[in-house]
Amino acid sequence: MRGIITVIGKDKVGIIGKICILLSDNNVNILDISQTILQEYLNMLMIVDLSTSKVEFNELSEKLEQCAKELNMEIKLQHEDIFDCMHRV
Repeated sequence: MRGIITVIGKDKVGIIGKICILLSDNNVNILDISQTILQEYLNMLMIVDLSTSKVEFNELSEKLEQCAKELNMEIKLQHEDIFDCMHRV
């Protein structure tokens, strides 16, 4: 099972590191990552493999939301299938 993580907010040191450590601690593998910085704003998209995660999808989503609060950013986790359906026109 794959997931899509989106990260949006003001850029600062340590964002990617903190998110990567959280994912690593929960045995979630990053398959692909793309980021864009426009002026001082970061927009990042990650495709992750959730098949070996130590926690359920909802718990990982909650952990990412807590991380978002600490970083003062928006971080969302979605199932790949739902993400695809939402962006299909």
